[in-house]
This record gives sequence, C-alpha cells and structure tokens, in this order.
Amino acid sequence: MKRLTSFRADFTASLVVFLVAVPLCVGVAVASGVPAELGLVTGVVGGLLTGLLPGSSLQVSGPAAGLTVLVFEAVKEYGIGTLGALVLAAGVLQLAMGALKLGRWFRAISVAVVQGMLAGIGLVLIAGQLYALADAKAPGTGLANLGSLPGLVTDTLGSGTALSALAIGAGTIAVLVLWPRWRPAARVLPAPLAAVALATSAVWALDLPVARVRVSGLLDAIQPPGVADLGRLTEVGVLGTVVAFALIASAESLFSAAAVDRLHDGPKTDYDKELIAQGAGNAVCGVLGALPMTAVIVRSAANVQAGARTKASRVLHGVWLLVFAAAFPAALGVVPVAALAGVLVHAGWKLIPLRELRPLWREHRGEAVVLLATALAIVTVNMFEGVLIGLLMAVAKTAWETSHVHLEVHTPDDADAPVLVRAVGNATFLRLPKILDQLDALPADRDVELDLSGLRHLDHACGTALTNWAEQHRRSRRAVELVS
Repeated sequence: MKRLTSFRADFTASLVVFLVAVPLCVGVAVASGVPAELGLVTGVVGGLLTGLLPGSSLQVSGPAAGLTVLVFEAVKEYGIGTLGALVLAAGVLQLAMGALKLGRWFRAISVAVVQGMLAGIGLVLIAGQLYALADAKAPGTGLANLGSLPGLVTDTLGSGTALSALAIGAGTIAVLVLWPRWRPAARVLPAPLAAVALATSAVWALDLPVARVRVSGLLDAIQPPGVADLGRLTEVGVLGTVVAFALIASAESLFSAAAVDRLHDGPKTDYDKELIAQGAGNAVCGVLGALPMTAVIVRSAANVQAGARTKASRVLHGVWLLVFAAAFPAALGVVPVAALAGVLVHAGWKLIPLRELRPLWREHRGEAVVLLATALAIVTVNMFEGVLIGLLMAVAKTAWETSHVHLEVHTPDDADAPVLVRAVGNATFLRLPKILDQLDALPADRDVELDLSGLRHLDHACGTALTNWAEQHRRSRRAVELVS
C-alpha cells in the first residue's frame, strides 16, 4: 500500500515536471543556437540516465539557462559539430572529479562568486533574449547586445511584425509573473506551460506573422561528434571551454542539490555520487551531440512541491519527454519563438539576486563587491574568465580579511630599557606596509625588542622584511632583539 501511494505521488509529480521541462528544454536550445530537439534530448538523458543513478533522489537534470551563454559562444566559435566533443569531455572530467571525491569541495566555492555568476548569466541571457522577443537577431556578445539595444528599440517601433512578436513575448512574461498568484490554477498547470500555451493560442487565433520554432525528427537532430571534432580537444581554447562547462555545470548542480535538500525531509545528496551521475549524463549527451546538462532548480523545486517521494518521478519525466518528442514533434512547430524568449527573460531575471544584494551590501560589503565584479566581468568579458576573476577577487578578499596583524608597543619609562613590541595575528605581505610604518614610527633613540611569538602565521615576505628592518636598525647603532 505504501509503495502504491509513493508511485501515485511520483507519477503525478513526473507529469508536473514534464510540463515545466518542455518549454525550458526547447527555450534553452533555441537560445543556445542549436536545434530545439537537442534540448529535449538532454532532458531525456537527464531523466532516463541521470535520474536512475544514485546521488540526489529528487533533483531533476536537463539543459539549463545557466550554460546558455557559454554554449552559444562555443557553437558560434567552434561549430555545432564540436559541441558534442566539448560536452563529452566535460562529462568525462566530471566523472574523474567524482571518482576523486572532489564533489564536496564545490561547497567551498564562495557564495558571492556563485551569485555573481548567476547574475552575470541572467544579465547576458536577458540582453540576448530581448532581441528574440522582437524576432530580431542578437549581435552576439554581452556588450554588443547591450550596446545595440537602442537600435533594437528603433527597429521594433518601426515594424508591425516586430511589435506583434514583442506583444506575445511581453504577454508571456506577464503570465509567468501573475499565474503563480492564482493558486488554484497554479496547482493544476505550471506557469511556464500556461504562458507558452496561451501565447501559442493567441498567435494561432489572431494569425500573427511571428517566427515559430523550427523542428525536425528527433533522430535527425542527433549529431555525434566526429574524429575531427574530437581532435579539436587538443586546442587550448577548446580545453578552456571544456573546463568551464565541467566546473559551471558541477557547481550549479551541487548548489542546486544543497537547495533541494532543504526543501524535503528525505535522503540527502551524496555530492560525489551526484557528480558522477552528472558526468555520466553529460558524457552520453556529448556522444549524442546534445546540450550539456545540469541539475535544474526550477524543475527540481517543482518536483518536490508536486509531492515526489522517490527518483521514479524524474525517471518518468524523462519517459514523457521521449514519448512527446518522438510522437508529437510537429507540436513544437506552432510555438512562437517570442514566447520561449519570454520564458528565458523571466528565468534570467530570477537568476539576479536583487533581494539579497541590499542586505549583503549592508552586512558584508566585500562579498557584495565580489558579486557585482563577477557579474560585470561575465557581461563584459565572457563566462569562464568572469568566474575566474570572481574567484581571484574572493581569494584576495579572504586573504586580506584573515591577514589581521596588530603590534602591541610598550615604551618603558627607563630610557635605557628597550621598547617592547609584540606582534599578534597573521603577518602576510598584504599587511607589510602597515607593519613597517608602525616600526618606523618607534622612537629613533631607543633599543627594540621585537617579539614574534604571538604570530599565528608569518609568511616569507614579512619574515624577510622584518629581518632587513632589524639589520638597518642595528646599523644605526641601536640594539634589536627578535624573539620568535
């Protein structure tokens, strides 16, 4: 009886997740510059393969908005044929990291960097999808997209077709925002599906001349990487993209797992096994030439909220995706591109942590600076280098905050007695100017006893500088005693 109850709950939840996944799979694929079917392929693999593997019991995997920008850039630079090789290599790297028990270390990544990464992705995603809202082609890079927005506004206002597409996209966003407030309807039909269904119905009823999603057979869209594509993995730029895929997908998946664990009382995630599951899924997606996958918080939260009990719900969601893509591919051809752009603009907006930014600025200003710098770097440079810049800033900030050092100075009344100086804290090169300024400010006509025993850490730069200062002090015919 208990098993039957669990299966009923999982069955219902799988239908909800399937309805949420369809517009997101297709929308992410279109935004990434690849055929819509490849997004469904990744969703199917995420359900049928990753869903079966151990790790996290309730989170759901598939193509995610977080990698859209990076995939688009990779396809634009290396071609869609090389995408499979990139995803395959990223999956193998994830498998290796999982086997080496590195999954838990992703929890050590600065939260500010992750939030900045998501905010940067959200901004770039929004900037790119604003063009799709008007059935226009985006220039490409984040800065170019932002810089060309005035021209987009002018072109849209002068075109009836563009205005029609914009109305459909804006209406989709409005439904996404307002639908959850209608709780009885939201329990029955997820907001993304309702929004896309209403937009599609409006386009059909009014016969609007807007762009639709182009679809073909599922098998026709699968493009396994060739020998030449695999050979490109020796290129430095390609390897950098592989590392970016693996790290970002792993971080997003494991952070999603931590968030999902807080939503339910069932078994918690084994991070290393989950990393292996994600790696296996990406390896298969790479062989099929599909999009990279991550665990997706939107689908995962819908799965938990729909009452899922076991991993059966996410496996069944993969079954429904496969049946839908195989039996009803033409159904996607009636979906307006502007509606999917609206779904992704809304998803991009939700990636920007606006509510957390103000209290973070008040309480932890350094963290807020790291967040903003990471987001800005992603928008102005690219995803991989932006994240690296954020990580370096986080490390530098942590090093600065932990390298506190204090000099306790005691000057005896007896002029013949040495000045006692005791250093306390962590003496690193970051605080070296402050230390030397304080030492140089000591009375010039007194001997000095410098006690370093209170230091928890003394790096080489500081040790060398203090030794040199003592030598200079002795040359001026004053005694200096270093106590360590």
